[in-house]
Amino acid sequence: MYFMALATDYDGTLAHDGLVAASTLVALEKLKKSGRKLILVTGRELPDLKEVFPEVSLFDKVVAENGAVIYTPASEEERTLSPSPPADLVDKLKKRGVKPLSVGRSIVATWEPHQATVLDVIKKLGLELEIVFNKGAVMILPSGINKATGLAAALCDLKLSANNVVAVGDAENDHAFLRASGCSVAVANALPAVKQTADLVTKGARGKGVEELIRKLIKQDHLIARKRSRGIQLGTADGKTVYLSPVETVLIAGSSGIGKSTLATALIEGLVEKGLQFCIFDPEGDYDGLQGAVHLGDASSPPSKDQLLELIDRPGTNIVVNGLALKFDERPDFFAELLPGLGKVRYRTARPNWLIMDEAHHLLPKRREDTRAVLSLELPGTVLITVHPEAISTGALRLVTAVIALGPKAKGVIKTFCKEAGLEAPKNILSPKGDRVLLWRPRVDKKPFTVKPIEPNQSLKRHSRKYAEGELDEAGSFYFTGPRKAMNLRAHNLMIFAQMAEGIDDKTWEYHLRAGDYSKWFRQQIRDKELAREAAEAEKDKHLSPKESRKRVLEAVRRRYTAPATAPET
Repeated sequence: MYFMALATDYDGTLAHDGLVAASTLVALEKLKKSGRKLILVTGRELPDLKEVFPEVSLFDKVVAENGAVIYTPASEEERTLSPSPPADLVDKLKKRGVKPLSVGRSIVATWEPHQATVLDVIKKLGLELEIVFNKGAVMILPSGINKATGLAAALCDLKLSANNVVAVGDAENDHAFLRASGCSVAVANALPAVKQTADLVTKGARGKGVEELIRKLIKQDHLIARKRSRGIQLGTADGKTVYLSPVETVLIAGSSGIGKSTLATALIEGLVEKGLQFCIFDPEGDYDGLQGAVHLGDASSPPSKDQLLELIDRPGTNIVVNGLALKFDERPDFFAELLPGLGKVRYRTARPNWLIMDEAHHLLPKRREDTRAVLSLELPGTVLITVHPEAISTGALRLVTAVIALGPKAKGVIKTFCKEAGLEAPKNILSPKGDRVLLWRPRVDKKPFTVKPIEPNQSLKRHSRKYAEGELDEAGSFYFTGPRKAMNLRAHNLMIFAQMAEGIDDKTWEYHLRAGDYSKWFRQQIRDKELAREAAEAEKDKHLSPKESRKRVLEAVRRRYTAPATAPET
C-alpha cells in the first residue's frame, strides 16, 4: 500500500443532512480492515459531532473545530491546539445580535450574513483571528489554525506522512487539508473551486462518492499513486515535464563517473522539497556532505540498525546510512538483516517514501537471491544506482519499473537489464546526446526515450575517508608489481598506497611512474581529476629523482585526502 490513511470531511462529504448512510459505514469498516487509518476532519464541535455521529469510534483520529481540537476515540483523549475564544469577542457578538452563535473549545461559529459584523468586531478589538467560510457557515479561529494544521497534528500522533494520505472534501474550508495531502479528492457535490483543484473528482455525491473512493483505494492503490499523486521531477522530454511516480522502482545505471550521483542528488532535492522522507544506503560514503539528512556511520564506525529503525520512525527525518566501515562481504548481510525491520515500517507507514541504494550491487548482489522474498512485499519508491546492473540480484531487477541509463554505454545498460530481467530488449534504441539520459518503463513504453535531467542545487563532495581509509574492491585497487612482475602488492585505499609507496624500491616506484600508472589510477578509480593532473606532472618531469617525484605525488595525496574540507567535488 502507498496510501495509509483516508482523511474525510463530515458534512456534505461523509454525511448528508448530518447523517451517514449504513453503506458508507460498511465501506469505512472495510477500508480500516485493509490496514489503513481513518481520520475525520470537521468544522463541528466535538459534543455536537458525537451526538449526530455515534459511530465516531470507527475513526482513529478526529480533527474537530476546523483544526483546533484533536480527539482520539479509542482513548477518548482530547487536546486543543489553540487558546480558548476571547471572552470580549463572544460578549460583543452577542450584544451586536449575532445569532445563532456557537462557542467551542477554540472556535466561535455563526452563519451568513453575520460575517460583516464579525469582521467589524474583530477589527475593533484588535484580535489576531481568522474568518473561515463553509457553505454559509462563518467560523472564527485563531490565526494559523485550519484543517491542514489539525490534520498534521493527527498524522504526527499516528507517525504517518501527509504524502501517504488521501483527503476528500466538498467546501471552502476543505481546501487547506486537501492541498496538504498526497492525493486530494472532491465529491461530486463539491463546490466548483474544490473540484478544480482536486486530483480526483468522484462520480457519486457525498457518502456515495466516499464509498466509490474507498473501492478504488482498496483495488487500485498504486494506480492512483502513479497517476494522481505528486511525483518527483526527473527532467523534460520534448518540452514536457517528466516525473517519477512515488511507487516507481528505478534503476539508474551507467559507466563510472558519468553523473549518476549528480542525478540522484537532484532527485533527492526534489524529495526534500516535497517533504518526502528518504533513506540512502551509501556503501562508499559518497553522500557524506548531503544536506537535509541525518548521517549514520563513517569510515571507522558501522551504522547501527537499531538507531536507523528508530530514526525512520520519525516521518520528518531523512537518513544517510554510510557503510564505509563495512567490508564488502559484510554489506549484503547487513542489508539483508535490516530488510525485515525496514519492511515492517514500510508496511505500517509506507515510509520512508523513498529508499535510495547507491552501489546497489554491493547491497543486493546476484548471489543473494533470497532478498526477493522481502523486497517483493513492499518496494515502491526505490532507486537502485549501479555501474554493474548485471551484478544485482535478478529478483530485484525484475521489480524495476523504470530504467534510467546514462552515458555513451546507455544502450548497453538497457540491453543488459533486459537480459538479466528476462525481458525482450527494445529495438532501434537511440543513444542519448550531450547531458541527456535514456528513460524506459518496460511495462509502459515500447522503447526508451531521451530526457534532459534536472540539475541539483548542491554538489556532493566526494567523501575523503572513502578513498583514504575505506576498502576499494580488487578491480579498483592499485597493484605495485615492478618491472618484472616480481611482486603483487595491493593498495586498497590511498593511505595503504602511500605507505607502500614509501617502502618500495626506487625501480618499482619509477616503473609505475614512467608508465603513468599513478595518474591513471587517480583518474579512473579515485575519480579525482585534479590529483591525477598533479601526478601526471610528476610523471612527465624526467628531471625529478625518485625521491623528489615520490615526495610530490604523496604530498598531493595527503593534502587532498587528510582533511575532509579539502575533498574534491564530484
